[in-house]
Amino acid sequence: MLSRRVFWMTCVLLLGSGLSAQEPKVDLGDVTEQHVMIPMRDGVKLSAYLYIPAGKGPWPVVYEQRYAPSRDVGTRQFMARLAKGGYVVCLENFRGSQLSEGKWVGYRALGWGELKDGFDTVEWLATQPWSTGNIGTFGSSQAGFAQNFLAVTQPPHLKCQYMIDTGLSLYQEGYRIGGTTRPERFKGMSSVCRNPADNADLMAEWFSHPTFDDYWKQEDCSLHFDKMNVPCFTIGSWYDFMCVGSVDSYVGRRNHGGPNSRGSQQLLLGPWLHGRLKEVNKVGELTYPENAKFPMEAHMLKWFDHYLKGVDNGAEKDPAVRYYVMGALGEEKAPGNEWRTAVNWPIPAQTTSYFLKSAGHLTLAAPEDELSETAFLADPLHPNEIPARGFPGAADAQVFEKQKEVRTFTTDVLESPVEWTGKVSTELYVTSTAKDTDFFVRISDVYPDGRSILIMDYIRRARYREGYEKEVFMEAGKVYKVAFDVGWLSQNFNKGHRIRVTVASTGAPFFEVNPNTGAPLTIEFPKDAVVAKNTVRHDKQYASRVIAPVVLHK
Repeated sequence: MLSRRVFWMTCVLLLGSGLSAQEPKVDLGDVTEQHVMIPMRDGVKLSAYLYIPAGKGPWPVVYEQRYAPSRDVGTRQFMARLAKGGYVVCLENFRGSQLSEGKWVGYRALGWGELKDGFDTVEWLATQPWSTGNIGTFGSSQAGFAQNFLAVTQPPHLKCQYMIDTGLSLYQEGYRIGGTTRPERFKGMSSVCRNPADNADLMAEWFSHPTFDDYWKQEDCSLHFDKMNVPCFTIGSWYDFMCVGSVDSYVGRRNHGGPNSRGSQQLLLGPWLHGRLKEVNKVGELTYPENAKFPMEAHMLKWFDHYLKGVDNGAEKDPAVRYYVMGALGEEKAPGNEWRTAVNWPIPAQTTSYFLKSAGHLTLAAPEDELSETAFLADPLHPNEIPARGFPGAADAQVFEKQKEVRTFTTDVLESPVEWTGKVSTELYVTSTAKDTDFFVRISDVYPDGRSILIMDYIRRARYREGYEKEVFMEAGKVYKVAFDVGWLSQNFNKGHRIRVTVASTGAPFFEVNPNTGAPLTIEFPKDAVVAKNTVRHDKQYASRVIAPVVLHK
């Protein structure tokens, strides 16, 4: 009679090919690595790599969905380390990506439509002879989005999740950012496709839906919190625009999720950039104290041990919210740079307006001038430069701030520390010579030596200033309010520092530029792009401002 281990290995080999002989050998210890093709409900098979611990089993399974390659040494070693904790680890590629069969459709086959690839995978994993039937999920960014899609489908064997730098809506937080399009960024997605032409087809679909319509609602998990019904640990990073997705996922599940979600959510917010690595204290150009490191791998195993193995290790008793208050670095006795806890999020704060003023001032006093404004150009053919793919935060932004068509507004030197913890938003009163253009706002901590350390930024395309459901264009000479959230943070601006707000309309290639014509948005940049003269008003009638969550300490 075959042993259980021989039996499941036979099943694996029947379902998929072995590892490529061309791949570098990686020492995974006593963990077995195998490639499988997992069948979906429509007959398509998805490529996955399994990491099996030594021993007889059966084991719980932890599962990650991604479109990115999964064969680099670091990824394989990470999966093996999780497996050594007593889990089968499944790392699967989206439909149509890498070696997975089917047509590449991004996230559209993961959720609540006709295809439910995540659901089907969870239930397949649960019925394998090496599985206990208890399935958890994990992963960051793309694999964070995927977990929200999966949660909505409610596979019976899904017991818990662990999300890092996640998202909810592909329109607001992925393919679009503040209504801006990113065709050059997403043309590169053809490299992950089994059939690169699929990516061009998908992009054409996106651009045929310029507003937030039913097409995009199929990729908005925030509409379905009531169907998310498992415990989840969520990590967000302050130096990441996707922090909004992490926070909103926690808040939505905690307040509107199913009975197994409410009361079983935890949120961790720390001083990191986007991505899986959180056991770090060197971020951008900054070095935080050692306490900024979070032992994510060990904690992930603790979380899974409790919810998948039933270990009484207190994971569910940790504070609901843990957040890191960032502070000045290299300054003795500077407040901040410490972890705090909270029973919920956001914490209480005083909504405080910081008003833009003439000559680059930023003050708590509202403007009294009858007419005051600051102008700059949005030149799509000669844009300001932000030479970055990822958010260039935790670094000195002076090079950008000194460019010709960038404007900064800065407070006087602070006489005492000021803490902002919560959501920052902005209201700009603007005019433009163009029918459509972009505006973005940045928040920086200005050190006494002049360094302007970028903390956060966000952008809004003017045609979507009244919401993403419709396009409303501008008329020359008219004043319009462009209001939007800049993001989440927890920052203690130290005594002797200054707070800076930066405003501009271009910053390429990080923000792909607006042609300013008001014409339908296109994949290929049009030849008729125009220069816009944009003006921000900051006077008595039109008081542009940033709205900050100031925490008052007794």
